[in-house]
Amino acid sequence: MEDTYIDSLDPEKLLQCPYDKNHQIRACRFPYHLIKCRKNHPDVANKLATCPFNARHQVPRAEISHHISSCDDKSCIEQDVVNQTRNLGRERLAESTWQCPPCDEDWDKDLWEQTSTPFVWGTANFCGNNSSASNIVMEHKSNLASGMRVPKSLPYVLPWKNNGNAQ
Repeated sequence: MEDTYIDSLDPEKLLQCPYDKNHQIRACRFPYHLIKCRKNHPDVANKLATCPFNARHQVPRAEISHHISSCDDKSCIEQDVVNQTRNLGRERLAESTWQCPPCDEDWDKDLWEQTSTPFVWGTANFCGNNSSASNIVMEHKSNLASGMRVPKSLPYVLPWKNNGNAQ
């Protein structure tokens, strides 16, 4: 059985198409071929069933239950299920012993106790610690050195602007 499994992994191995017996497809292209050939042969596709363990296995509908009970890929899937069940038990144990660390942060309180306001280029906002949010006094102050000014235009022309002329 081991040789058969290794053989099925060979990407260059030729496989026979279940829809057209004249088609010999490389294993690496087989899934793509199945999709295309199924569309081209709907009459044959209706007579075949897909194996739940390996979509490459297309068998006659009358034989699907026998194939499911004897499919080589069934053991791989069953082993994966067993491994996942074991790992799930370990994860649940780890989750049940974890405790949330204590937190002394209060973002709402921090917001009201803020002494500085957000930075806005070219302005400075001043707000007293004891003033409420509705009573904020804002002053305009340039942070540029004396003798310098903020440019009144951008260094390039915006496409929707027509040299300052009204449209």
